[in-house]
Parts: sequence; C-alpha cells; structure tokens
Amino acid sequence: MNREQDRTALVTGANRGIGLETARRLVVAGLDVVLAARDPARGRDAARTLGSPRVRVEELDVTDAMSVTACAERLADDGVAVDVLVNNAGIYPTDGFFSLDEDTLLRALDVNLMGAFRTCRAFCPGMARRGYGRVVNVSSGLGALTGNVPSPAAYGVSKAALNALTLVVSAAVPQAVKVNAVCPGWVRTDMGGRGAPTSVEQGADTVAWLALLPDSGPTGGFFRDRKRIDW
Repeated sequence: MNREQDRTALVTGANRGIGLETARRLVVAGLDVVLAARDPARGRDAARTLGSPRVRVEELDVTDAMSVTACAERLADDGVAVDVLVNNAGIYPTDGFFSLDEDTLLRALDVNLMGAFRTCRAFCPGMARRGYGRVVNVSSGLGALTGNVPSPAAYGVSKAALNALTLVVSAAVPQAVKVNAVCPGWVRTDMGGRGAPTSVEQGADTVAWLALLPDSGPTGGFFRDRKRIDW
C-alpha cells in the first residue's frame, strides 16, 4: 500500500490556481485532501473538477482566527488528522512604498503572514505529536532579502516575513515535521495574470514536491524548481 494513502493534506486558497493544482497532484499521489476556501460554494465547484471522493471541502478564512479554529475542530471531530499543510492563500497588492497605505500593508500581513501563523498554530502541534508532518508555505522570490524585497512593497514585506515564519516554525517542531517555503515563480493565475511565463502546472510542481518529501528530505529551506534558493 502507498504510504500516502494514509495521509491527509489541507490546502488553503485551494479553489483556483496553484492551490487547486496542488490539491489535484496530492489526490493523484494518494492523499485525502481538504480543499479549504473562504467561499465554500466556490470550493465545491473546484472540488467537482477534481472528480475524486477523497476531496473534502472546508470553509476556511485564514484572516479569521475563529474560522481557522472552527475548521480544525470540525476535522478533529470527524477523526481527520492533517498531516500536510499547504499555506497557499495569499494576496498581491502592487502599491509602491509612497502610495502604500497602512490598511493595505496590514491586509497583506494578515493574509500572507498571519494566515500561515494561524494554520500552523492549529495543525502543527498534531503533526509533532504524531511524529510526521509537512508544511509548505507558498512564498515568493520577491520576499527574498537577497532579491527584490523593495517591490511591490507590501507583498515583498509580507513574503519576507512568511520566510522568517518558516524558519521559526521549522525550529519549533521535531525533525520529522518538514517545514519549507517555496517560490513557485511568476505563474499564469488570476494573481499573476495571463502574461506570466510559468504555467500553473509548473508553479505547483515544487509545492507538491515539498508536500510529499520523504523522511530524509530537507526542512527549514526556501525552494524554486526543486532547488534551494537564498532567503
């Protein structure tokens, strides 16, 4: 039996784009998948495209701590243990620094940083207790301190903070729980636009690879195209 047949993955922002393609790949790999979306109707529509009985739709707004807690409680009540967490939900404000208002920056931090913080707080303790876990934070090269943090301002700051959170969480859990960040590239999604050079399938490849790492796999790293990159 494939080991993955006993695993469950939860993917946030999974009703479209990289999240949906990642969910598709994890189902093909043999995992049960919790397709999490702010809008459950859109989540159900997306789940139908996967055509698998192994997909469960859950309402989850990563900006609402009560929503995250309620989702975790519903899953626990049904005996569902989350083994793989893909923090994919995100927003992409494009304001330059001098046109950036405080509300926009706080919104970016709430979704891109605090959303992952809330889900890690909800699901990583169980991974640590069970001695197995994979956490994938979907970040960006625009959050790399050695790269292009200055632009766009709120997005770059929030993704740099997400990278820092990746290191913090990886140090807090046992080695058996692998926590990594990924830069999927500039992807042709609603966020990336039609002119982006990378397909959704290519963008989701490293995300799914990190979600399925073997026990010997890396932790506390930042990856693009399955290769470690600088923070």
